[in-house]
Formats: sequence, C-alpha cells, structure tokens
Amino acid sequence: MAARTRRITRSTPILAAILALAALVLPNKAHAVSLQELVRLKGQGKSELRGFGLVMGLPGTGDSGQDLLVARPLAQLLQNEGNPIADLSELAKSKSVAVVMVTCTVPETGARADDQIDCYVSALHNPKSLEGGTLFIAPLRGPLPGQGVFAMASGPLVIEGANTRAGRVRGGAKMVRDVPMPTIADDFSITLILDHAVANWTTSQLISSTINQHRLAYDDLAPDIARALDERTVRVIIPPEERSNPANFLADVMSIRFDPSLIDLPARIVVNEREGAIVATGDVEISPVLITHGDLVITTINPPIQPTPQNPQLDASRWAVVGTAARPTEGARLQDLLTAFRQLNVSVDDQIAILNLLRRSGKLHAEMVVD
Repeated sequence: MAARTRRITRSTPILAAILALAALVLPNKAHAVSLQELVRLKGQGKSELRGFGLVMGLPGTGDSGQDLLVARPLAQLLQNEGNPIADLSELAKSKSVAVVMVTCTVPETGARADDQIDCYVSALHNPKSLEGGTLFIAPLRGPLPGQGVFAMASGPLVIEGANTRAGRVRGGAKMVRDVPMPTIADDFSITLILDHAVANWTTSQLISSTINQHRLAYDDLAPDIARALDERTVRVIIPPEERSNPANFLADVMSIRFDPSLIDLPARIVVNEREGAIVATGDVEISPVLITHGDLVITTINPPIQPTPQNPQLDASRWAVVGTAARPTEGARLQDLLTAFRQLNVSVDDQIAILNLLRRSGKLHAEMVVD
C-alpha cells in the first residue's frame, strides 16, 4: 500500500503539468467568437419587398372616401369581388379604409415559398389612425421594375409606439416565391465580407491566415485556400475534394473560432444622437486640452491639481479637472472626462457636441461613429 501511495505522489506533479499545459494550449471556448459572428457570405444581403394596400375595418378614423386616391382602389377592390360601384360618389362617406404602403424585409439568408415574415404598414394619405384595422391582401413586389410578386401580405395591424399611422403585421407576408441568396461563385470560391465593426487589414489577414492554418489540420501539405483582398474581403477557394458537397466545407469554415483579443480593433466611440446614448471602448484617450462649450469650461491637467486650503477648487460648477497621475505626456482617459460630465450634470446633447469638437481638433484618440 505504501509503494502504491508513493507512485501516486510522484505522478501528481506530472498530471498537474499536463493539465496546466492543456489549459494553455486548448482555446477557452467561453470567450471565443466564431467566424460567422464576424463575417457574412457575399451574395447574402437583406432584400426589400414593397406593395400598395388597403387597411380595412377602421372605426371612422380612415381616409375620406371623397378623395380619389382612396375611392379608386376601393372601387376596384369591390369590382374584383363581384360588387361593382356605378359612381365613385357612393364611397364619399366611407372612413373605414386607409390607403397604405406595405414593406417587408427578406433576411440575409433568403426566404422560401410559404415562409412568413413580418411586414410593416404606413399611411400614404391622411387617416387619423390605423389602430384596430386589418390589412387586406396586398401583393409585394421586388425593388426593381418587372421582378414580379414575391409575397402576399395580410392580417391584423399592431400599432407599436406613439405613431398610430404606422404599424406591423406579425408574420403577415407569406412568400409565394423563393428568394435564394447565391454564395458560391462559378469558380468554386466564396467571398467573406467582414462586418463594418471589425473591418480592417489586421482582421482580414488574421481570418485568412487562420483558415489556411485550419486547413493544414486535414492535410499538412495543403496549399493556401484563403486570401485577404482588402480590409473587408477574404476570398476562399473550395478545395476540389470538397466541391461535391460544399455544405460541409462551409459549415466547417464558418465554425472556426477566434480569441477576441487577437482582433486588433481601434479605440472607438459610438454615438446615437437620436437616442442620446454614448458607448466607448475602454482604451479611448484624450490629449491635454481646454474645452469650452456654452457656459461650460473644462481643462485637462497632467498631473491633476490636488486642492489645498491655500489653493482650493472654488468654482465647481464651471471647472472640472480631467487628468492622470502618470507622465505629463500621457493622455487622460475618456472615462475621466465622462466622470467630469456627470459631476457637472452636463446633458447628453452637450456631451456629444464636445466629443465632436475633440475629434475635429485631433485631441480625441479614437474612431467616432455616429449611428
């Protein structure tokens, strides 16, 4: 028993070393991202279908039947249903119908016949409200002339938000034709299009190199099949042995996983002026600068001044220090500026205006995206 105990004791450091090595070598899937989160296949893109329709059953809040824009399509509908109208004046008192534009977005992966997709309805004329109405069957055509009908839309309208002259019909557009999204070219190549948020030469080259390395796991003499063409485009040649069943190859490539830390993205600030929101990465820096905006004055100081009884900060409502305790040449972090904004109760609109001025002056070291 003692000898057995010693053997276990000697093997424990070896086992620990193996586990430690595995932890270093094996990727941490919890933090990895797959290729399909970073790219899309060329040929895949959203498509818009649109059509003209009528919303029925409105409680006196629709368009006036005196308008020919409303009376003509309503009369045509009644005639198609076997109830022709001798004179358009017979529809003058009608306010239960509204003329609308119907739109539908086919997803990037395309659509097949009998798929049901949400469609959106918006008033074309001047109804008081579309609430409580039902969209009558409306044909939806492609965006280009002559493409024909791809879907038929109908169903009860749901108002979303304060605008009662627009709404959604959930699953209202039923596809009557396929909308395929071709992804494989005639030369058996696919083109990966990087998402705008990650597009740069570093990322495109990383993706092409990773695909080539991944291919070596199947054949250590395999030639390169991927090449970065520009910041957003990577071209991949399907190997001859995979061309009879390209689905397996595509699934394998799109499931390749990356460590996000390898994706070298620039510091970035995203601003949504409509929603009044600001999102920034943690590596955004600001060079020393004096900011004035309206009644607000902010200065960056390196290192920051420490208030003393002889030199206190008296005007807290107009001045805020933005700085670091490091070298004088080191820029302040954006977080320091946002903290100062909060201390002074600066509105989001003013914050966005100041960030725009910093970017134009070259003192904001980050890419700024206005959404």
